[in-house]
Amino acid sequence: MKAIIQRVLSASVTVDKEVVSSIGKGVLVLAAVAAGDTEKEADTLANKVLRLKLWDDDKGSWKKNVTDIDGEILCVSQFTLLAKTSKGNKPDFHLAAGPEEAKRLYHYFLQKVKAGYVEERVKDGRFQAMMEVALVNDGPVTFEIVAQPKVATDIQDK
Repeated sequence: MKAIIQRVLSASVTVDKEVVSSIGKGVLVLAAVAAGDTEKEADTLANKVLRLKLWDDDKGSWKKNVTDIDGEILCVSQFTLLAKTSKGNKPDFHLAAGPEEAKRLYHYFLQKVKAGYVEERVKDGRFQAMMEVALVNDGPVTFEIVAQPKVATDIQDK
């Protein structure tokens, strides 16, 4: 799995002109499921989302995570994070898991994030929908997190 984690002051997801989720201070997580991913990668990514230290403590050191600040989490599925763009101008999405498996593992990941925190503070977009994602990035602070099975790593290294 791969994710972009952004520290935000606010974020929202709109589908068909209807806001389906919104959060205040916290993190926006754009997450993609790769071919070969398992629950292990989803567990690793969920743990990282909850524990990554993105906020300062009273001494100015990055020592607080989203749970420490009572922040909110907005998770959005985004398979395009796995696009290969090295050849030509058309993105290649072959590294992404198929829709059925991606949906299953994405929802597993989402449930793990909810189970590790306060469920009401974890929001979601709409899987496979055309979404408008709005955010106010705080910092900006943005990280790429990759949790890959050994097989996928070997394939990408070739």
